[in-house]
Amino acid sequence: MQLGKRERFFVQLAVFAVAAFCLLQFGVFPVLADRKRLQKSIDLKEKGLVEMVRLSQEYAVLKERSHTAENVIRKRPPGFTLFSFLEKAAGKAGVKRHIKYMKPSSAKGEGGWKETMVEMKLDKVSLKRFMDYLVLIELSKKAIQLRRCAVTENKGRKGTLDVVLQVVTYEAP
Repeated sequence: MQLGKRERFFVQLAVFAVAAFCLLQFGVFPVLADRKRLQKSIDLKEKGLVEMVRLSQEYAVLKERSHTAENVIRKRPPGFTLFSFLEKAAGKAGVKRHIKYMKPSSAKGEGGWKETMVEMKLDKVSLKRFMDYLVLIELSKKAIQLRRCAVTENKGRKGTLDVVLQVVTYEAP
């Protein structure tokens, strides 16, 4: 079968078109799709790495704080108790006579640490004396923290407060 010049040109053009289509469809397009997929994967991995670095830094800060708190707890004088500390601080702040009750409790924590808590109620205490008492507790450098504080105005005596506090500390194993 003899093909004319024109038919040969169209056959060659068709073969070229099919070859180009196959090359693009099975060669170039998959490579570009893989490249795009790989780029997305790299972006996700970079974001994950940034997050891991941030979490690592946060962990280091928290670990340092925990060691600092642990050192503070271990440096407390022997025989330190939260109950007696709060009682002495109440005397210094002038709220000792306003103490209605103090209820100590303790629980076993993680790693052998013992959590000690004192719940106390202050009746008819002035705002200034209460604030002085809070300052003595919070700035004591004894690793003591205020867990809960409920303040209400005293109904019987204007200008005074009724306060329920939960104060917590930890003791080393």
